[in-house]
Amino acid sequence: MGLGITNVAPRTTAKADELTPEELRAGGRALVERVARYRPRVLAVLGIGAYRTAFGRPRTTVGRQPESLGDTEVWVLPNPSGLNAHYTLDALAAEFRALREAVECTGRSAR
Repeated sequence: MGLGITNVAPRTTAKADELTPEELRAGGRALVERVARYRPRVLAVLGIGAYRTAFGRPRTTVGRQPESLGDTEVWVLPNPSGLNAHYTLDALAAEFRALREAVECTGRSAR
């Protein structure tokens, strides 16, 4: 399918605010390097706040992003953590479904 789904920061925390802005920016730089290496067709980043900080995009919203990383289409999805009170299970499923449907509809072969 050529799809990568990932977090920005490599360490786990009980809450998102335990990650420092520098950790998130460093995670964003590392993610750019991994995308250049593995070249997924689509990348989905979990966590809107983490993405905003890591990539310096304070107005980012959930969904497909207007910017790509090279040839890789970028999506931002809500973090499925149980602590994410902003999204119900149905709303989370709808966002992940939208990603799956977009990837399936592109008709391009996976790399």
